[in-house]
Amino acid sequence: MIAAALLLAVAAGQGDMPAIPAGDVEGRPPRGEASPLQARIDAAPPGARVEVGPGEYAGDLFLDRPIHLAGRGRPRLVGAGKGSVVRIRAPGVVIEGFDIDGREGGDLGRDSAGVHVAAPGAVVRDCRIERALFGVYLREAHGARVEGNTVHGIPGKEPGEKGSGVHVWNTEGFTLERNVVWHARDGFYIQSSPHGVIRGNVARELRYGLHYMFSDDNVFEENTFEANAAGAVLMYSRRIEFRRNRFLHNRGFASVGLLFKACDDAIAEDNLFADNARGIFLEGSYRNVFRRNVVAESDAAIVLYDSCGETRFEGNAFIGNLTSLDLVGRRTDTSFDGNYWSDNDQPDLDGDGRSDRPYVLGSLFDHLRGNLAAADLLAQSLAAAALAAAERSFPVLAPIQAVDRAPLARAPRLPAVPTVRSAGRRVSAPGLAGSAAAIVLGLAVLGGGRRSGRAEEER
Repeated sequence: MIAAALLLAVAAGQGDMPAIPAGDVEGRPPRGEASPLQARIDAAPPGARVEVGPGEYAGDLFLDRPIHLAGRGRPRLVGAGKGSVVRIRAPGVVIEGFDIDGREGGDLGRDSAGVHVAAPGAVVRDCRIERALFGVYLREAHGARVEGNTVHGIPGKEPGEKGSGVHVWNTEGFTLERNVVWHARDGFYIQSSPHGVIRGNVARELRYGLHYMFSDDNVFEENTFEANAAGAVLMYSRRIEFRRNRFLHNRGFASVGLLFKACDDAIAEDNLFADNARGIFLEGSYRNVFRRNVVAESDAAIVLYDSCGETRFEGNAFIGNLTSLDLVGRRTDTSFDGNYWSDNDQPDLDGDGRSDRPYVLGSLFDHLRGNLAAADLLAQSLAAAALAAAERSFPVLAPIQAVDRAPLARAPRLPAVPTVRSAGRRVSAPGLAGSAAAIVLGLAVLGGGRRSGRAEEER
């Protein structure tokens, strides 16, 4: 039931995508809504650098020629409240160094944004955008770069009443780097946009940190998806790469760190999944590889539907999770090879670094959790432990091939995995205590692994 609720939420997310009529973009603002800077823009020759000094400039800007618009001393652009504050309609425009206020105005149906780009080769850099329906909107903006911006959405509005921090639609070859988003609907929304690089961004306290579909061959590196209803939700895409990202504190009834639905041939390496309701969620996806990740302190490390095929988990560290696997269905061909499981109590008598017996993922109670939502209420109870012990002695389920046949006896050295460091979110005392405990546990286990590794090297 929980999985169904999550997928229903995903489906709802698809339903609130803004309609984007072909060719319908905001044009030049009427004279009464235009910025006093518009006359300087209109007088600038193509290729000119236009510097704007400190001060507040009320009204919207229309950039229809390739210029470099540079703010000096953080000038503030305050929109007219009727549409996008800055509208880029010519190739090769650069805008940087501005504070931009959308005044909570505009129209979601027309994609009103702090900066709306509908031309190739744009650069939006070092801008602080607030109170805009969308922060930065890229529409068929091939080759765009969005770098070092802060998007503070509209606090208090429901997710359906505002847009994403950075929205990318039908754009080829884009770069999103070092942006920070909060109080928007989703942090980053990417649709029908291949060959992009998304690196070093932070999305926190949102519905989805990443909402993503129909986009192949994109690379995600060193991003943080933190304290959202869901960390990253990806659908209907292929050949996506995740490396050195953080998925932290994504909690709630149907929350997840990373979700793949109908995503194939993806690879996830050296990522940290910590304190999520569900670390990794896979449904209807094929040939995905998870390698050298840390999945810690989550209710379920992996939720796996039997509609997945040829998935591989290799060399990961699963630490302090309530359950290793919720398998929805009665079969899986997923391979688990050489992972570390902190609840694996099998010895390593021959000292080869591998447990002497295979590690069986999940138990009878975990099977019930995967197929019966109410079982979650008893996850940490004595009854769950007794049921698991009884099932080990008197197996009642047909064997399900979810076995790590060569589990690591000690935690592996994973130096490329990022730390648990929070990206600046507010924390409560209980949450801080829980995180501290998780850090201590993780460091202790990983430190043990390192000491063991050094000892083995010395031998």
